Amino acid sequence: MKSLLNKIFFRSNNLDYISRNIKSLTTKTSAYKIFESINSFSSESEIRYVGGCIRKIISKEEVDDIDLATNLDPKQVCDALKINNIKFYETGIEHGTVTAIVDKQKFEITTLREDIFTDGRHAKVKFSKNWKEDSLRRDFTINSIYSDGDGNLFDPNDGKKDLENGLVVFIGEPDKRIKEDYLRILRYIRFFVNYSKKHHNTEIIKKLKINIGGISKLSKERLLDELKKISQLSTLENLAKDKVSLDLFKMIFPELKNLNMFLKLSPAKKKIMQETDFIFLLSLMIIDTTDNADYFLYKFNISKKNQKRIKIIDSFFKENEKLIKINERNLNKIFYYEGKQAVIDILNFKLVKSKKFENTILELIELYKKKLVPIMPIGADILMTKYNIPQGKQLGEKLKTIEQEWVKNNFKISDQQVDNIVNN
Repeated sequence: MKSLLNKIFFRSNNLDYISRNIKSLTTKTSAYKIFESINSFSSESEIRYVGGCIRKIISKEEVDDIDLATNLDPKQVCDALKINNIKFYETGIEHGTVTAIVDKQKFEITTLREDIFTDGRHAKVKFSKNWKEDSLRRDFTINSIYSDGDGNLFDPNDGKKDLENGLVVFIGEPDKRIKEDYLRILRYIRFFVNYSKKHHNTEIIKKLKINIGGISKLSKERLLDELKKISQLSTLENLAKDKVSLDLFKMIFPELKNLNMFLKLSPAKKKIMQETDFIFLLSLMIIDTTDNADYFLYKFNISKKNQKRIKIIDSFFKENEKLIKINERNLNKIFYYEGKQAVIDILNFKLVKSKKFENTILELIELYKKKLVPIMPIGADILMTKYNIPQGKQLGEKLKTIEQEWVKNNFKISDQQVDNIVNN
């Protein structure tokens, strides 16, 4: 009896917590303007929170994006926003999605819908007024929880119960859900790693493995976006711990060879990783003594800017005997030629990869965060006036040699050194 009463008390408290935090989401963000616009459009119009934001509130995670569902069709949504002078753009209006922008915050508003046809990547949809039907086309029960702005839940598939019990359950037949969008294989891994308190369902795993070839149909952008979400989980070490999830993950991303390192991270190293971004985390997972990193960057069409960033870390790693040799002099060279971010990346990489956590490296990071890129004191005008060197190839070569010597000597160079370079 006592146990039952405790459960009832917990559920009551938990519902109160959820309701309070949903209300807070409405009042403390610009979401209330969206709710007011849609709800006042007609006597039957309605809008609710859905998906990730509700899931994260229930699981006491930070809400980083807000998705909304409405029974208005896309044109009506646009009309409602126009009436209230809310900016928007038609993100995927053919699929019922309009993105509203209020106080620089984005809100995706999607019309209730049913899938008519899917091919594993795209879906042809029919707009609906039925909240239950809309819920049935979603992937997992934990993503099919809705709430109005006051925190009243609509949970037709018992997603809240599954979330609290640590169950990752497909809505309906798993094989059908997976074939509708093969990205759901990766989404299953992400949610299992983050929320599960149970063992994998063997039938679900069987269906995931059967359909894993469908991943090849997906765009590189969608795969990378999902990889980003997984790599930034605070529970990422669970991926390395769980053999089933790890095997599936490696089938999709065989180049991520260093996942076992997440099992051995100290609290200090975990803190570093939480404070860095996806590109740095990616470097940790793909850089080794081979050309593995280069292959991944090519395979996934990583932007030139991010390629350069990872290649700098990769080159330093290979050239400096597994990061044993590191000093301010060679860091200054990178700092001057490649910028502050490159140095911080290299130092963070060394901290995470090293067996011992070195506080001196932390001190160097703080030093370079505050450091300004120096300006070379010797310019072409000085060489031309003081040394009578004319414009041309010789001038450029002397300037380059002086610059190299200046960088090599910790951004210091004497008049005598300049004289020697010019006169040789």
